[in-house]
Amino acid sequence: MTDENQRGYEKNKSRTIELEARIDRIRALNDELRGFRRGGYVTITSGIQALGQAALQAILHKVAAFDAFEGDNDPHGEHDFGALDHEGSHVFFKIDYYDKQLEHGSPDPADPHVTARVLTIMLALEY
Repeated sequence: MTDENQRGYEKNKSRTIELEARIDRIRALNDELRGFRRGGYVTITSGIQALGQAALQAILHKVAAFDAFEGDNDPHGEHDFGALDHEGSHVFFKIDYYDKQLEHGSPDPADPHVTARVLTIMLALEY
């Protein structure tokens, strides 16, 4: 391997490590919101609200405990989407990243100082 090729390899390796660290940070922030409802906002749709308070509490618990992330529902490894069932209802949750004013997308979802996370819980038919 030439010196130039070696430098290119090292540069790509460094970028890969930085990207993995960024994804790890986003995933941790998403898990914090999903699991503990800290670090963002939680919204529910009218369909979830119509299920009643007991169902809402059970669904919030299921969302917090959700760990079935895989390639189909988590292709980027960010833990920002999931699907589950509650008493015959198919439920989705998703996390979106906004700027702090909730007007535009976040400039950097890995940075909680510039990102407002919004966890939305909905019936699958509302997606």
